[in-house]
Amino acid sequence: MEGECKVQLDSSVETEAGRETTQNVKLSSKLSTALLVIALCLSATAAAVLVFHRHAKEPGPEEDTFVLHHALRQISNVRAAIHLEGKHNSARTDSVEWKNQVDQSHYQGELKLDDNEIVIPHNGLYFVYSQASFKVNCSFGAEDDHDAASRPLVHLSYTVKRWSKSYGNDDAKRSYQTILHSIRTVCQKIRSSDLDEQGKWYSAIYMGAVFDLKREDRLKTVMEKKNLLEVEDEPGKTFFGVFAL
Repeated sequence: MEGECKVQLDSSVETEAGRETTQNVKLSSKLSTALLVIALCLSATAAAVLVFHRHAKEPGPEEDTFVLHHALRQISNVRAAIHLEGKHNSARTDSVEWKNQVDQSHYQGELKLDDNEIVIPHNGLYFVYSQASFKVNCSFGAEDDHDAASRPLVHLSYTVKRWSKSYGNDDAKRSYQTILHSIRTVCQKIRSSDLDEQGKWYSAIYMGAVFDLKREDRLKTVMEKKNLLEVEDEPGKTFFGVFAL
């Protein structure tokens, strides 16, 4: 009887162990299935996000508009500048005629040449510069009555002037103020029998400075009439320019 009881007890213990093992296997299987489902969901979500970003990166109308506006801003930020070459024109009695788009002359950024004057497009600091080169006759002929004590000196004068509404001017009343001016004594008259070949003196006047200019300001140059015929108008000798800082 004792042997039978032992056998039955062992059998009962093995049966309980089997049940626990079966339950553990089922629980483990359910857990593995749940983890697999979660992993698949995460993969699907990651794929969806990737596709969304890929489509989002493709340029659309709004992005094209942004790129266009950015390009226009870059163009508008081009620094304003103008450089003009001077030529003698007998029709003008107070200045050379300024030429654009000849030789090394150029312009950009809305600065422009109008009626032989430079027009300022926007308020700001600008560097204004100009040079006038001259070939001056410093001789007089034998028929001229000059002695050493009365020989006149030869002077050159050159001026840059500004018109501005900030002065209280209006378009109908063009009152200019001098912003750059230079006078130079070149030589004293000497006697010469050959006026075409003797007594020629070469000189240049250069001026430049920074000014706080306003929109629609106008800049012009002024020379004495007697000096206009002596201006050298070869490329690079007589010029007038402005650039924004």
